[in-house]
Amino acid sequence: MEPIDLKTIPVSPGVYLYKDAHGRVVYVGKAKHLRKRVASYFRPPETQTPKTRAMLRQAQSISTLITTTEKEALLLEASLIKKHRPRYNILLRDDKQYVLFKLNKKHKWPRLTLTRKVLKDGSKYFGPFTSSHSAWQTLKAIHKVFQLRRCADRAFANRVRPCLYHHIGQCLAPCCLEISHDDYLEQVQRVELLLSGKSNELVEALTEKMYAASEIMDFETAAQLRDQIKAVEVTVEKQAAVIPTAHDMDVIGLGETDAGLALGILFIRGGILIDKKYYFWAGLGLEEAPELLQSFIAQYYGVNSFVPSRVVVPWGNDVLGDETNSEPLAAHAEALTELRGMLVRVAPPRNDTESKLVTMATANAIDDSKNKRAVSPLTILQKKLGMAEEPYRTEIVDVSHTSGKDTRVGMVVFEGDAPAKDQYRTYAFSDEESGGDDYGVLALWMKRRLESGPPWPDLLLIDGGRGQLNAVTSVLEAHGQSNLCTVISIAKARKDESGRADRRKGNIEDRIFLPGRSNPLQLKAGAPELLLLQHMRDLCHDYSIGRHRRARAGRALTGELQRIHGIGPSMAKKLWAQYSSVKEMAEASVEDLMKIEGVGRKKAEAIYSGLSVFRS
Repeated sequence: MEPIDLKTIPVSPGVYLYKDAHGRVVYVGKAKHLRKRVASYFRPPETQTPKTRAMLRQAQSISTLITTTEKEALLLEASLIKKHRPRYNILLRDDKQYVLFKLNKKHKWPRLTLTRKVLKDGSKYFGPFTSSHSAWQTLKAIHKVFQLRRCADRAFANRVRPCLYHHIGQCLAPCCLEISHDDYLEQVQRVELLLSGKSNELVEALTEKMYAASEIMDFETAAQLRDQIKAVEVTVEKQAAVIPTAHDMDVIGLGETDAGLALGILFIRGGILIDKKYYFWAGLGLEEAPELLQSFIAQYYGVNSFVPSRVVVPWGNDVLGDETNSEPLAAHAEALTELRGMLVRVAPPRNDTESKLVTMATANAIDDSKNKRAVSPLTILQKKLGMAEEPYRTEIVDVSHTSGKDTRVGMVVFEGDAPAKDQYRTYAFSDEESGGDDYGVLALWMKRRLESGPPWPDLLLIDGGRGQLNAVTSVLEAHGQSNLCTVISIAKARKDESGRADRRKGNIEDRIFLPGRSNPLQLKAGAPELLLLQHMRDLCHDYSIGRHRRARAGRALTGELQRIHGIGPSMAKKLWAQYSSVKEMAEASVEDLMKIEGVGRKKAEAIYSGLSVFRS
C-alpha cells in the first residue's frame, strides 16, 4: 500500500474508503475521529483480525469523506457499502424489506394492504413478517371476517355499484352504500387489536358481543362474530407472548459456531413474538463480532424499514467501543430515531427477560446455521474458476436483435444466487452501430459498461461462445482492466446435421469458456454450479428478448402514431418520453397533453382526437 501521511487525514467524523490497484473499493469504514481510526490500521499485524490483514494486503490507496456528525458518517457508510459491495466489508446479503401490514388511517374508510415500504403518510404499520405467503394468508383470513374495503383509493372514488366482495359478505361497500361510519371504524379497531398482538382483548370483546347478539336472537350477527373469533385464534396460534410489555422491540443475538458467526433477530410487537430471521457468515470469528453487529444494524434498517422503539443488542458500548469511539450505540440510536421520527433506544438487555430473549435469538441462529453449511454452487464455482473469493455480484449479458434491427443488450444482475431485479439494465444500440454483428455489439457494450462505473461484478457471464468472450476480454485488455473481474461465457451444445447434440469432443451439454483456455471447462451435467449458470443465462436471455421485442413493437407503434394528424417524428419522440405505452397516451386528457413542450390546446385536441382509435 502507498505510504500515508496521517497529517493529511482529517480529525473530524467521516468515512474512509480503501481501494485496490484498479481503483475498486475493497473496504468502507466510518469513524468519529478519522485520523485515529486510520492510524489504528498500521499497528503490528498480530494485533489485527485476519480479515483486516487480508484487506490491507489488497489495499493500495485510501480516500476520506468528511461529515459533520458521527450519525451522518454511519448513514453514509451504509449507503456506500450498498453501492460498492466492498469485498472486505461484512455484507447483509439478504437486505430486502420484509412484508408489513399497512392501515391507511388518514382515509375516511381505512383500507388494509400489504407493503414492503414504510412511508411517513399517517398510516399505521404492523410487522415485519419474513414470509410473504403467510402474510397473504393472514390478509385473506382477515378480509373474510372483517368487512373492510379492498379497492384502491382511485377505484373507490369512481365506483358506482358494489363489487363482488360485498355480495359474498366480505365488504360493507362504503364506496356506494350508506353505511354507519362508526360500524366501519369498529371493524378497523378489531383489525388493529389483532395485528397489534392484543388478541386476548379482541377475543373477549367479540365473545361478549356474540353472547349479547344471541340473547336478542340476532343469530346472523352472532354467527359472524363466532367466525371472527375463530379467525383470530387461527391467526395468532403461532404467536407467543414473551414479554409483559406493550412496546415494540427487535432483539438481536449473535454467536460463534465452528464455521462462522450466526445472527438472529426476533420481532416482538406488543409483547408477542410475531416472527424471526436468521443470518450466517462463514469464516468469521468472535473478533469480528462487534463490527458485524454494528454493520448489520446500519444496513438492516433503511428509509423504508419498520423501526421499533427499542433494539436490544447482546453487548453494550464497553464491548463495541474502542479508543476512537467509546459510544457507538449512541450514533445508531440517533440514526434510527431520525428514520422512525420518534425516539429509538439501542441498548443491551436491561433485565432477565430481555437477556433470555437475546439467548433465545442466539441459540436459534446457531441451530439454523447448521442447515446453511452445505457447499453452495457459488463456492464450487469459486474453486472451479480459480477465484480468490466466492463471487457475490454476477452480471449476465445477452444480445438480441432481428437482422441487426432494434439491437438490445440485456444485463441481468445476481447477488449471491438470487436475481437483483432492481439492478437489471438495458443497453440500446442503433442499427448503424450494431450492423447485426454480435461481437461488435458486445465490444461496444463493454466500453459503455466501463464508462458507467461501479459497482463492478465479481463474475461476468456472457451468453455465447469463445468469439463473444474474446470480444469482451479484448476491450478489458485495451483499457487496462484485465483483472477487473472474472469473465466466462456459456454456449449451448453444438448440433449435428440431425439436430441432435454433437457428441464429438464431449459437446453434449452447455459449454463454459474461459479466457486463454482452448477447451471448455468441464462441469458435470446436472451439477449445481452448472444449473445455476444455466438459470442465470436463461433469465438474461428472456430479459434481453423481451426488451428487444418491446423496442420492435415501439418502432411499429411509432409508425402508427405518425399516421395521426399532428404527430410527426419529433412529436412521437416526445410522446414516448412522456408515456410508457400507447394506452397511456390514449388515456391522457387534453390538459395532460398540453404539458408536453411545444403543445398548445389546438394541437393537444388534435392529438387527443387522433389517439381515440387506441381507446378501448
